[in-house]
Amino acid sequence: MLLHYLQMSADVLAAAPTPSPSVEVPDVSPVAPEGLSDFGSLFLGWMKWVLMIGGVAGLFASGIMMAVGRRNRSSLAADGAAGIPWVLGGLTLGAIGSTIVGAVLL
Repeated sequence: MLLHYLQMSADVLAAAPTPSPSVEVPDVSPVAPEGLSDFGSLFLGWMKWVLMIGGVAGLFASGIMMAVGRRNRSSLAADGAAGIPWVLGGLTLGAIGSTIVGAVLL
């Protein structure tokens, strides 16, 4: 019985169509549309500025929560301490974001 199924699967594989030749896609470098290069740099600068402000605010908020939650509010202090890795992770991702995108796309 097993030999029969093996023979059937071999027949099916032998009758499978051969794949067509692959199509070559050109690998080109990204080029900004005319007149948008300056706007793109300005926009990325704004995003980096927002990231810096958000990172400082997040670390301040975590520190305040830890300081206020020190006495009789230990869950608030724990939430503040748990927020620090998230803030640092976001800052790290924002700092190396262009490197990651460049490595994937270029």
